Amino acid sequence: MSDNGESTSTFSRRGRTARKAAIAGAAVIAVAAGTASAAGATDARSHGRPAAAPAAVAQPGLGSAKLVQSEDFFQQGLAPVGATVDLTGKQALSACSGEETMRALTKGKAAAYADVSWTFDTAGTFLTESVADGATVASAVSYEKQLNRLVRDCQNEPAGHWHYGAGHSLTVQGGEATWYPSFNGDGAVSGGAVVIRAGHDFGILELTGQPTDDPGYIKGIAAAATKRLAG
Repeated sequence: MSDNGESTSTFSRRGRTARKAAIAGAAVIAVAAGTASAAGATDARSHGRPAAAPAAVAQPGLGSAKLVQSEDFFQQGLAPVGATVDLTGKQALSACSGEETMRALTKGKAAAYADVSWTFDTAGTFLTESVADGATVASAVSYEKQLNRLVRDCQNEPAGHWHYGAGHSLTVQGGEATWYPSFNGDGAVSGGAVVIRAGHDFGILELTGQPTDDPGYIKGIAAAATKRLAG
């Protein structure tokens, strides 16, 4: 993500994540075409874009219904084209965390897991989300703090390295979030990360790419994702 002197290991982690998301998104389109949600299909038509493939059918408890959905992206300048859902917690959390997964963070003790990788019609733009059920509010709050510390570890980087900006708190009915813009090596806004919690559920999202010049799209995604988790 850096243009000047970014560490090779971090860049390669982002590259692997990007390739994985792109391949997975293409696979979902192939098997899920024609099954997009009505809301997603309507928004897609109104924007002159193809309907996005939906997430997997919701499972009891913490399932795909708790994850951000295709219709949540259009107001943020994003046109989704595919999604891959997994319920094992084995998706990498963010570029800052490297290969660490939600299952590893929680040592496999969460009551349930759900992950999604979204691809969009803009090259180099993708989003990952990983959530878990902490079983208790106290447990979820503890993991929420750990995820925020993880993101903040990548706020202070040498000049020319990508980094996260300052955190911004956001509260919606039933949940809360902290969103962070992400800056590339030239200092331009390029995506961001969001830590969310609703009751005993918690999670993290990361967007790579810049759909608009307004970094407020991260705030919009944070609000949508928190509402889904609280739903």
